[in-house]
Amino acid sequence: MSTPDHARLFAALDATWPAAEFRRLGPWTLRRGDGGGKRVSAATAEGAVTGDDIDRAESAMRDMGQAPLFMIRRGDTALDGLLAERGYAVVDPVHVFLAPVATVAAAAPDPMACFTVETPLAIMRDMWAAGGIGPERLAVMARAQGPRTCLFARTHDRPAGVGFVAIHEDIAMLHALEVPEAFRRRGAARNILGRAAQWAQDHDAAWFSAVTTGENLPAQRLFSGLGLRSVDNYHYRTKQSG
Repeated sequence: MSTPDHARLFAALDATWPAAEFRRLGPWTLRRGDGGGKRVSAATAEGAVTGDDIDRAESAMRDMGQAPLFMIRRGDTALDGLLAERGYAVVDPVHVFLAPVATVAAAAPDPMACFTVETPLAIMRDMWAAGGIGPERLAVMARAQGPRTCLFARTHDRPAGVGFVAIHEDIAMLHALEVPEAFRRRGAARNILGRAAQWAQDHDAAWFSAVTTGENLPAQRLFSGLGLRSVDNYHYRTKQSG
């Protein structure tokens, strides 16, 4: 069971949290996000990039109704420098965590503590909305083509958290983890990850992955405590308004 490399991880990221449209333009992959957030709206370079290439990407993204936004992955050092020279600032450094699925599935809770739900319940939609995950991001979940499910955690018979997991090839990725403040540090997030990994294992996934920003230390501690390790990273560059 070979550990997923950089290319496999980012292919799984695109497949399990997909843009509304992927478009090739010279050395770029452009994404139309339809309001679904940075990950589904950012351009990525698939080869060497010149200043003229950046001009074309900026124009194309504006034509799509999006502000120019670039995802900088490992190996994109030259592009990172070109964008910095143009006044693009770094935003949202992200860590990609990974573990064998069985490692995380060992934390699967009692069946009554977290359920898998194919179609989100109204209370789940409300919980996501309260955390800033609105209809546009729910539409991203609906676009995922592989095996997928939603997670609904309960603590003392009260709704305690939600999440979404989907599989691409042999990699399951967790997205949209949201636990209300009142239920944090009470096991709901751990239960969601454990149940998500158990579901993924039952659907023949070999690996379990999750991403979080560099500033989200509680999520990083949660993932590390379940055996996940930071194996890759990326960040965005955009021009700040004002």
